[in-house]
Amino acid sequence: MPAATCVIYNPAAGRGRAERLLAEVRAAHGGEIELRASREPGHAVELGRNAATEGFARVVAAGGDGTVHEVANGVLQSDRRDTVFGVWPIGSANDYAYSLGMDVWWKRRGERLPTEVMEVDVGRVTAGDRERFVLCCLGVGFNGMVTVEARKTQWLAGMPLYALAFLKAMVRHFATPTMTVRFDGREVVTPTLALSVLNAQREGNFPLRPAARLDDGAFDYMHATRLRRGHLLRYLPAMATGRLPENHRLIKLGR
Repeated sequence: MPAATCVIYNPAAGRGRAERLLAEVRAAHGGEIELRASREPGHAVELGRNAATEGFARVVAAGGDGTVHEVANGVLQSDRRDTVFGVWPIGSANDYAYSLGMDVWWKRRGERLPTEVMEVDVGRVTAGDRERFVLCCLGVGFNGMVTVEARKTQWLAGMPLYALAFLKAMVRHFATPTMTVRFDGREVVTPTLALSVLNAQREGNFPLRPAARLDDGAFDYMHATRLRRGHLLRYLPAMATGRLPENHRLIKLGR
């Protein structure tokens, strides 16, 4: 019988340990798992779409949040609505896996494959004729520059990686262009350092909205407006611990 689960993975994930880690999981669960490696950025979208179309009961993204984003987009682009999407966290941030609780399972992954299924919210982003689905979070402005810097660093992972990338972005990419932001009919036009729209609790390892839920039918957001570099340094510990001030005049939090 064909494998019930197709695992799509980034060979570079886990600082190159993905192949070995996934081989261990497959050995523990016999023929239940088929592994497919992505070759380049964007390839996991195609692999996810093909796996769903071929009829795999479960399609799993094994890697970081970039791999999760690509595989999920492929599954959602398919015509199959009975495919279960899963996440195995082998990346640097693993924000979506954290909100799913899959980081806990991964630590004891040799026991059994996850079987619990939940329905979650998905966002849709359009720009011109382009469309993408968002599972975890959407970051605009400074957030994107942090990701750019994080991708340049190969010798760190987790919170240390993104804290360093945060500091580098603060020096190299600090800007507050004027943006028009509208939530639920309320519109503001203001200089904006960063805008985070979150389905999950974390972005880049930072628990910006720790009370966010994947299945509540709403997005949580953090809108940083006229912040200066001094503000960023002052509030870095609060971002790292999920304790951003709720009533700050320059940081708007909401749902």
